Amino acid sequence: MRLISVSRYVLAVTLLVTILVTGCTSLKQVETRDVRPAPPEYASPETGWWYARFRLDWAEGAEASWYMDLFLAHQIVLPILEKYKAEIYFWRFHRRAARDNTGHQFSFIFFCSAQTAHEIFQTFRADALLQQVKVAGLIIEDIYDDTRHILKPNMEDTSDKQWSPYIQETWPYYIMGVSRMWLGLITEIAEDESRDGMPTTVGEIETFYTKIDSAITALWENEGRHAFLHHLNAIFSYKPLIVYEKRRLKF
Repeated sequence: MRLISVSRYVLAVTLLVTILVTGCTSLKQVETRDVRPAPPEYASPETGWWYARFRLDWAEGAEASWYMDLFLAHQIVLPILEKYKAEIYFWRFHRRAARDNTGHQFSFIFFCSAQTAHEIFQTFRADALLQQVKVAGLIIEDIYDDTRHILKPNMEDTSDKQWSPYIQETWPYYIMGVSRMWLGLITEIAEDESRDGMPTTVGEIETFYTKIDSAITALWENEGRHAFLHHLNAIFSYKPLIVYEKRRLKF
């Protein structure tokens, strides 16, 4: 009986020590080198955000030529992304059309060194296809940042200032993924549509990208709720969000 009691005593002491030791163990600092915004090798005094803006013709009373955004992304920007994939750290597209001083504008926004941005802008300026659609009047103006000055050196510098700092700093990862998928859809559909040859004239270009734009719009309308919104909602554990109408929705 005494042997059993001692054994129980030793067991109890062991359990108590184990609980005390494990209870006092703190969480280790998780290494975030590969996922944190603006890794050190990117965030040098020579890197920053750059804008290439393309203003498109938009006749009074007409619908904005959204299909031209697809043309610019596919024919003008994609070759740049392929050529400078090792030098461009983050990138995204921005699309807008409003009856104001800016009008219909498509923007390519990217994070890299000033030297790389200068080379990219020079490539845009020399692009024969871009010049062709400019001469045809489809693109009114192309505007490029001055690479002599880095005005947006931080990851959060192109994010909405009304957002929390956490979202501002991490949002470039999200929107780059969205832009990459959108460009992927254009590329996939264009490959199918161009089996009989790519368009050559300006009129053929408009018809070709109008067709692709319609196909992507159909994908968004029919599959966007589940493929995009539902799975985004799932990442945030299906918590509802407040929309403009101040209603909480789940997707």
